[in-house]
Amino acid sequence: MDGVLNILFCSVGRRCELLKDFRKSLGDKVKLVVTDNSPYAPALAFADVSYQVPLIHDKTYIPTILEICRREDIHAITTLIDPEIAILAENREAFEALGITVLAPYSDTAALCFDKYKMAEYLTKKGIPTIKTYGTFAAFQQAYHRGEIAFPVFVKPRTGSGSVGARRVDTFEMLEEITVSDPSMIIQEFMDGEDMDADIYVDTISHKPVAIFTKKKISTTIGGANKTISFRDDALFSFIEEALLVFAFNGPLDMDLFYRNGQYYLSEINPRFGGAYLHAYGVGVDFPSYIYENVQQKRENAVHIGDYQEDVVMMMYDSVVIKSLSEINKNMVKI
Repeated sequence: MDGVLNILFCSVGRRCELLKDFRKSLGDKVKLVVTDNSPYAPALAFADVSYQVPLIHDKTYIPTILEICRREDIHAITTLIDPEIAILAENREAFEALGITVLAPYSDTAALCFDKYKMAEYLTKKGIPTIKTYGTFAAFQQAYHRGEIAFPVFVKPRTGSGSVGARRVDTFEMLEEITVSDPSMIIQEFMDGEDMDADIYVDTISHKPVAIFTKKKISTTIGGANKTISFRDDALFSFIEEALLVFAFNGPLDMDLFYRNGQYYLSEINPRFGGAYLHAYGVGVDFPSYIYENVQQKRENAVHIGDYQEDVVMMMYDSVVIKSLSEINKNMVKI
């Protein structure tokens, strides 16, 4: 008889639809345990058990999460925010000592994913096409005078997430002003090709990608794409599989890419459920079932790369959760 998967989602925030997808796929074969720093995080309403926890950098945070894992007999843990990925990776041994599968990359890979400049350097070193990236205004100036790059350019925070602070810059004067006021900004070539991303599941037993779903971005907001259209390209699948060979991922991830003049370029990797994973799920790319197969059934997943319909459009919209204060307090476990 199939057992119940007890999975812990840390920093669950607004990810209501993701929890709904887990319930839809696994029904009563999953117990959804979630945490957040705020008792008013909307996704808490869709969990079986909810915990309010300290901020992720608090010294009591990991001990609190470990205690929750023991209380709830957790089998797998993941996070839905970027800053926490490295924290889970760094504490992998403590979780694995409790028999918990950590759905996050290993430490070295996690560090690269959260530092866009180091990621660009690493990809270049490994021969994987990526966006030209400069860590300082001085380095950009030298490259500009060598004819390696031209305006416009794109600036973004070296360790930011959700496109916060990212913008196009058209002049030296504007670029110098931005980088002087915020030296953490990196400078990249402006990519005018097609903007796309991929939802990928790396099997936690074989450590190989078993599902890849690719989509072109129709429109984006702060936080990511809100309208996308599915497509398939064997050349892109091969590009992604080759790129993944130089990393150590474990579970779901989101990869940002560009296509220009017949070449794919890897931009960023977010090693968690992407905000637009809902599109993949909507066409049958079922990460919840893959996690269940790995963690609860202890089996490798069959390969499902490109196993979905093309030209299916996702259009995100806003929704709300309405709960009385007594309901919120009743459902929140104190620890």
